[in-house]
Amino acid sequence: MPPVFAHGALRLYLLALLESGPKHGYELIKALNERFGGTYSPSAGTIYPRLGKLEEEGLVATESAGRRTNYHITQAGLAELNTRRAELAGVENDISASVRRLADNLRDDIRTNMRGLRADLAATAEAARASVRNGEFSTAGARQSPEGHRTLKEAEMLLQAFRDDLRVELRLQAGRQPLSPVALETVRTVLDQARISIRNSLTG
Repeated sequence: MPPVFAHGALRLYLLALLESGPKHGYELIKALNERFGGTYSPSAGTIYPRLGKLEEEGLVATESAGRRTNYHITQAGLAELNTRRAELAGVENDISASVRRLADNLRDDIRTNMRGLRADLAATAEAARASVRNGEFSTAGARQSPEGHRTLKEAEMLLQAFRDDLRVELRLQAGRQPLSPVALETVRTVLDQARISIRNSLTG
């Protein structure tokens, strides 16, 4: 996969993020993650060496804030940023293109995984139909039997547990940061594919 940032682009973008005010390393990582809609999150090993280099060049300075170190842009850093506004606009365009590329890759991965899930469900459904054909189960009897009733209730409980667990996860995530469009699209795609696969396994 192509690199998310071209050579030197992350360095310039860090200056742009610091223009709005001092930030510590985690805040910069979070800001980048949000800018990419959750599709990319740089590691500390990516961010801190570049911040150290910017400090060496006098473009950012540090100050202690409790246990954390805040970084803020210097006058020299602001001067460099002002002379490279056009380049910064190009970086923003590259980021938008990267978000689209990463989102496309994510959707492709989801589709691939869902194809595998559909194949597994189809194989399971075929095995069940073969059992019926071989006389191992009576379809009519299964509908009325206590075992059939227990199976239905178990399936309903699994669906309810899945719904409850996912709602908790979504609300926890929303409490940390807004749900990104990419995450929403992922949820929609996965649920639509799961619905189709389960319906096919029931009616096949």
